[in-house]
Amino acid sequence: MPRLAKTTYIEQSWRIHELTSDFSVEDVWAFRTPGAGPDDFPTMLAAMRAAGGPVKQTWLVRFLFAVRWKLGVLLGWDEPSAGVGERVASLRDRLPSDVRAASRCPDNKSMPLEAVYELDRESARELANKTVHAVMHLGWVQAANGDYELRMAVLVKPSRWFGRLYMGAIAPFRYLIVYPALTRQWERAWRDRDRAAAE
Repeated sequence: MPRLAKTTYIEQSWRIHELTSDFSVEDVWAFRTPGAGPDDFPTMLAAMRAAGGPVKQTWLVRFLFAVRWKLGVLLGWDEPSAGVGERVASLRDRLPSDVRAASRCPDNKSMPLEAVYELDRESARELANKTVHAVMHLGWVQAANGDYELRMAVLVKPSRWFGRLYMGAIAPFRYLIVYPALTRQWERAWRDRDRAAAE
């Protein structure tokens, strides 16, 4: 199963731990990348970007995202005043100098996540709205079979009781629909990486 215990994330010596002591670990997920080596994290990230993000997902996932954004408009959850740099400070403000000096990949206009940093074996993006300040952390880890694989952790700091209620309400959709679809898309992106690079 691609869903992992939270301890598998906590036990890794990620740089993100230095920035998120006030966040909790919400989800940890694994993505199989057969034949991957220790230096293939940038290749995987490039393959994921080439895969197209949410716009290339199944109709059901696109529908769920469309409903969420519509609710955000109607209820004012996603107003600019609730975002990163407004309601909450960006994690980039917490970066140590060596991580701040690292390259930062460009933001994707089709996703609300903003880049925090990108290193050789990990990267982080964040978003904030009236419900939560969340971080998507991607890491490159050696699996039990010796291959390397992608790990994703979602870290959250809910906005009071409503944020906790919101995260609980969307959990079934994440586990049953969104993450399985994301797994298929990202694992397929790894398999098709050579073809995507040639296009």
